[in-house]
Amino acid sequence: MSIKPNTVVSLTYELHTTNEEGQQVFVEKADEQNALVFLYGTGMMLPKFEEHLSGLNVGDDYSFELTAADGYGEIDPGAFADLPKDMFKDVDLPAVGDVIPLQDNQGNHFRAGVTAVHEDSVSVDLNHPMAGKNLIFAGKILTVREATQDELAHGHAHGADGHSGH
Repeated sequence: MSIKPNTVVSLTYELHTTNEEGQQVFVEKADEQNALVFLYGTGMMLPKFEEHLSGLNVGDDYSFELTAADGYGEIDPGAFADLPKDMFKDVDLPAVGDVIPLQDNQGNHFRAGVTAVHEDSVSVDLNHPMAGKNLIFAGKILTVREATQDELAHGHAHGADGHSGH
């Protein structure tokens, strides 16, 4: 069976980006014991990631690169903010490099990277940590199966076997 909409895919991957010198830098991996399992075609994965997997079969190896625009986008210069230090009066003041949880006025949760700590404010970067980076994927397709009716109704995979996750 090949990968197409409404199939559950299990795969391995290694993800790399490139640094300023053009050298590949390891980010993360999913191996056979901790495979990535997802419902294909429901918008859970990056669209271009899925596009590169379309039509592949069990046992196929893959390797491709997504541009920053096709991954998590370019760095948005407007996605930086200075937060008043008094926001942190009930918790420890974050340090440069920390990732902190935030919530907007509509109750949406997101994370921000601390870029500087000033006398009266904390500067944060609201861009996705992988924004502005090309994503280099390589891996192998482990399993492909039709999604169950429950998975389709819930909009996500229930594990490689269709019976996990709840």
